[in-house]
Amino acid sequence: MGPSNFELLRVVGQGAFGKVFQVRKKDSGQIYAMKVMRKERILAKDHGDYVRTEREVLTAVFHPYIVTLRCSFQTATKLYLVLDFVNGGHLFFQLYRQGIFDEDLARLYTAEMVLAIAHLHSLGIAHRDLKPENVLLDSEGHIKVTDFGLAKRLSDDTRTNSFIGTMEYMAPEVVAGKGHGKAVDWWSVGILLYEMLCGVPPFRARGRDKLQKQIMSAKLKLPPYMSCEAQSLLRGLLQREPPKRLGYGPTGSDDVMRHPFFKPLKWSKLLQREMPSPFRPSVKHAHSVENFDKIWTDLDPEDSPCGTPPGDDLTTFQARCAPPHRNCFSEGFSYCAPSYLEELAASRRKKPVAIG
Repeated sequence: MGPSNFELLRVVGQGAFGKVFQVRKKDSGQIYAMKVMRKERILAKDHGDYVRTEREVLTAVFHPYIVTLRCSFQTATKLYLVLDFVNGGHLFFQLYRQGIFDEDLARLYTAEMVLAIAHLHSLGIAHRDLKPENVLLDSEGHIKVTDFGLAKRLSDDTRTNSFIGTMEYMAPEVVAGKGHGKAVDWWSVGILLYEMLCGVPPFRARGRDKLQKQIMSAKLKLPPYMSCEAQSLLRGLLQREPPKRLGYGPTGSDDVMRHPFFKPLKWSKLLQREMPSPFRPSVKHAHSVENFDKIWTDLDPEDSPCGTPPGDDLTTFQARCAPPHRNCFSEGFSYCAPSYLEELAASRRKKPVAIG
């Protein structure tokens, strides 16, 4: 399995290490998303551990509200993750279009995020970068959490001091440089709920220093049109002290799910995707990209053949990938999900059609 098995259709996103393409599997015609990352850029930022963790998390997780990894592989200069293509676009894109969501829709999306985060936490994984750009919508209007580049395995009593994430969605303990745990994800859920209901994050300012001060000390302002239940949930999730935050601790997910804001929902049905969404993105067909920003989709879908900088030959680059860096790329990176293997087997069993 490699890049030659896929046809590049459109660019649908771009990150620090490369692009995300919409691709078609040549033998089956199936549409996927393919995340392409340049090893040179990963090494330059010393982010090999993050890339390895993302791949490990995606192979460990299977959940209705988390994007599914189908396979992964590499070339001499790049890493590839092939995921389900989620054609409703990013939550950010729909928020930009709609302005704000009504409370029923915000409740559904928040509840689906809660189930996704609860599942991750049950596996000892913190996402640590939950934001509208990392939440996709499928054609039926349900969410898929994506982008596990900053995810980390943390036990209930483990803390890490990494300064990670996007600041508007960053918990105060991260901003302060204190040790943080899985409770950072519940803060981000609160920020996302606020943004869905108000159109903007609760803490915002021009300039990094001013934004940090807002996150650390500004009063949470809740508009009067919010229901009492929504206000109560936001006050619980946006507690600055982690032990006081709703969701903190080993039973925290259950505490969040029991909140009155979610009373109209049935969690068991939601987990089975049996609760319809009141909103469905406009999706014309399986490979439709109208729900992705044209700043990406108008780009030429080119996966440049050479990932090394000018004047740097492959031997020199491979030397940079020697231990300890090599382990970030070579050990166990290739992967095929069982469902993907079944698809491969089915495509190989297809008999050629006789002509004439």
